Amino acid sequence: MSEENQKINAVIMEIRAGVGGEEAALFANDLYRMYSRYASNQGWQVDTFDIKQTDINGIKEVIFEIKGQDAYAKLKNEAGVHRVQRIPKTEKSGRVHTSTATVAVLAKPKSTEINIRPQDIRQETCKAGGAGGQYVNKRMTSIRIVHIPTGTVVESHAERSLLQNKENAMSVLAARLLQKQQKELEDKVIGARRSQIGSAGREEKIKTYNFPQDRITDHRINKNWHDIEGMMNGKIEKMIDKTNEALK
Repeated sequence: MSEENQKINAVIMEIRAGVGGEEAALFANDLYRMYSRYASNQGWQVDTFDIKQTDINGIKEVIFEIKGQDAYAKLKNEAGVHRVQRIPKTEKSGRVHTSTATVAVLAKPKSTEINIRPQDIRQETCKAGGAGGQYVNKRMTSIRIVHIPTGTVVESHAERSLLQNKENAMSVLAARLLQKQQKELEDKVIGARRSQIGSAGREEKIKTYNFPQDRITDHRINKNWHDIEGMMNGKIEKMIDKTNEALK
C-alpha cells in the first residue's frame, strides 16, 4: 500500500453475518458496535449507509463510512473472517456455539480515481422500510443502483432523503469498483487472486472472539488479548496498533 493510501481519511466498512444463523447476525451487530465505538473514541465520524436487521437485533448486513485521520491505515487489517465462540442468548442447553461474520474494509476513492458514467448505471427507487415509522414509508427514499458493466449492486435506505441515499450508494459503488480494479491489477502482477473476506467459513478466520475464556486471538500474528467485554465496547486501540505494527 502506498504512502498516499496510508493517509486516506475515509473508509467504507461492510460487515455481514456469516455461518451460524441468528447468532452470526448478533455477532455482526457486536462488531458494528465495536468499530463504531472505537471510531468515536478516536474522534472520527461514523455514517451508516445501509443496514439490514433481524427481529432480535441482529444484523444481516451493515455498510458504514468512517471519516477521520488515518482511518484507513488503522482499520485496513480488520478485513477478513471474524469467528466468535460463546453461549448464544437463544441457547437453552448452555452449549458454546461457533459463528462467523465477515468484515470488508474499502478505501473511499477520490473523485478522480473512479469515473462512473451515467449510462453505465441503472437505478431504482422505492419506499423505505424498517425503522422510521410512517414518515419513511410515505416517501420514495430507498435506492438500488446497478453498475451494468460489472453487475455490482448497491442499496441505500438509511437516510430519509433520496438524494442523500443516492450519494451514499454511489460512494459505496465507487469504493467497490476501486477495490475490484486494484484486485485485477494485483492478479496480473502476482498471478493469484486474494479474497478479502473468503466464503465466511469457520476455517478462514483471522480472529477468534472466545467469550468463555475472555480472549480475542489474532491468528495472523499469534497474539491474544483479554478483557473481551471492554474490547467489544470499542476499547481496541492496543489491538489495532499491535496488529498493524506486526503486519507491516
